[in-house]
Amino acid sequence: MSGAVDLAALKARNEAAARAAEAPPPAAGATVIDVDEAGFQADVLDRSFQVPVLLDLWAEWCEPCKQLSPVLEKLAREANGAWILAKIDIDANQRIAQALQVQSIPTVFAVIGGQLVPGFQGALPEAQIREFVDAVLKAGQEAGLTGGGAPAPEGEVEAEPAAVPEDPRFTAAEAALEDGDYALATERYQAILDQEPANAEAALALGQVRLMQRLEHLDPDVASKADAAPDDVDLQLAAADLLLAANDVPGALDRLLQAVTRLDGADRDRARQRLLEFFDLLGPDDPRVAPARRQLTRALF
Repeated sequence: MSGAVDLAALKARNEAAARAAEAPPPAAGATVIDVDEAGFQADVLDRSFQVPVLLDLWAEWCEPCKQLSPVLEKLAREANGAWILAKIDIDANQRIAQALQVQSIPTVFAVIGGQLVPGFQGALPEAQIREFVDAVLKAGQEAGLTGGGAPAPEGEVEAEPAAVPEDPRFTAAEAALEDGDYALATERYQAILDQEPANAEAALALGQVRLMQRLEHLDPDVASKADAAPDDVDLQLAAADLLLAANDVPGALDRLLQAVTRLDGADRDRARQRLLEFFDLLGPDDPRVAPARRQLTRALF
């Protein structure tokens, strides 16, 4: 793990999605699981591409945890696989707690499609917890998660989904990406968009590849250089890329918002365009996007 468990590491997210697609759905009854550092990738990140995963960070000595955990476990059992409760003992898994920047417990997060969603701290009433779970399930549906859920009634056999033929254009682009040939991957995704300007999958993939391409030869000291030269738009853009790759999403967005506020002309527009790229990469369901969009609007007008 590095940063915040690299939840925003885009290449890792793609690989996790591929593993989840090949993995079997959660076993019947496996609605509450104990997770450690060794199993975090498979049990949380990979699984979150099938069903939402709620993280319950707790410790034996924590009295509020003893009030919250039974409620979460009850709701997870009631959901019958629509979401998974992953319980993490922070005393036994201190690196996870540090990576998630846990300040107090109990703390609850959701993970949807490999992306961390802030939850809540403390032992809330059951009604409020249900509201949070409902919001997580809705976000999971909007993200296209299809795994989990109640099993088919006894005697009924669920139909196998029809196989979707692979698009050879995407296969070729992904092969270039796996080979580390970002220039060729960019060219191939762009060719798809030239044919289909509204292809959202190709647009997202192209944005991811462009970010990885920029990061490939990035100066690791760019952040300090950007701090020393706040009016250098190239340094501000590079520093924002580095922050996003390290999963410091608030820091990346804030740096670009400050650049938009401080700069003018073509430099200002470049910072604005990079912000819009980040919004697309994070997706409209990311809770940090809407506030940043409002700040951008205020900065521009």
